[in-house]
Amino acid sequence: MCKIDIRVLDQPFDPWSLQADLHRGRPETGALASFVGLMRDRNDGASVQSMTLEHYPGMTESALADMAREAARRFELDAVRIVHRVGRVRPEDPIVLVAVTAAHRGEAFRGCEFLMDYLKTRAPFWKKEQTDGGERWVDARESDDAAAARWR
Repeated sequence: MCKIDIRVLDQPFDPWSLQADLHRGRPETGALASFVGLMRDRNDGASVQSMTLEHYPGMTESALADMAREAARRFELDAVRIVHRVGRVRPEDPIVLVAVTAAHRGEAFRGCEFLMDYLKTRAPFWKKEQTDGGERWVDARESDDAAAARWR
């Protein structure tokens, strides 16, 4: 049975400490793969001072849990932890942590990559950047859609 932990936080988090306990008490685990997404100070050629991430409480957590269950089913994962920020973030702040464990590295790598591709295209988050030119909503990228399409 895969252990799933989903957190949507309006405060900063430490992605390194959130990985530390994911495999404890699970001696069958042979691999931990993770991805930490950080806020950049530039996007589409513009300087970005901060970004505000919005979501629908309840719906977002449910969607993330569905993605985690699908990844666990596809890749025989032992544990999945997804932590995502909402609210205002600044450059260098962690925005997302996806960490997975599995018996073998291939399953862990693929599970982590699958989850990130799905998060970028299917997770109900909306991003608004604060730039020198004012505020602007961040549009979806075709490259993210293409990455997610390969898992179908």
